[in-house]
Amino acid sequence: MKTALITGGTRGIGRAVADCLAQSGYDLTLIYFADNEAEQIRAEIAQKFGVKVTAIEADISNEKSIDLIYNYLIENNLKLNAVVLNAGLTLRDSFEETKMSDWQKVFFANVHFPVFLLQKIVNQIVAGGSVVFTGSLMGIEPHAMSLVYGVTKSATHALVKNLVKFLAPYNIRVNGVAPGFVDTEWQKNKPAEIRKNIENKIALQRFCLPEEIAQVYKMLIENGYFNGEIIVVDGGYSYK
Repeated sequence: MKTALITGGTRGIGRAVADCLAQSGYDLTLIYFADNEAEQIRAEIAQKFGVKVTAIEADISNEKSIDLIYNYLIENNLKLNAVVLNAGLTLRDSFEETKMSDWQKVFFANVHFPVFLLQKIVNQIVAGGSVVFTGSLMGIEPHAMSLVYGVTKSATHALVKNLVKFLAPYNIRVNGVAPGFVDTEWQKNKPAEIRKNIENKIALQRFCLPEEIAQVYKMLIENGYFNGEIIVVDGGYSYK
């Protein structure tokens, strides 16, 4: 049986990836935080696709969560074929009002946490396994919404490139997906005028469907020759 661990696995892109992998027969360990519907989502995926699904609450801004996840894997003698490091934080404060403590929290969640989680669980990933990071188009295209988010996602892309050499001795591949605008709950709540402005900058004139982006994660997990790649999925953003 194939197994996958997904951080941020009950909402948005993570949920779409969970559905996609479950449909292909993967047992899942979903990491979530502050989601009252996590248990319902876990049960839905398990029932719909007939796979084993566990949901674990863990805060990616808290270092103790690393041991929490590791201990679960050890106690259940769980080996992983895939790790999807999808969860992340953002900060919408202006440049002038950004506090160092908030900046550091986002850096910890988006950069430090996945690095040291991988360090802790690397021996629980099987040889030939795959790690996929969620980067962002905002780590490539400069924007004015969140400085720390853009910088940490740029760092995520650099992590993917650099981790190739460090994970090669374990026979583990590592790649990243840089989504543009995906039609998750976060994007659906944006005002219609803002959504239209975004769509006008995309060659395909629409947001990406969650199931479309999920297929890219599955491809990176299962195609054994992808390694060190950042796959941009933006529908042709800023083509004009």
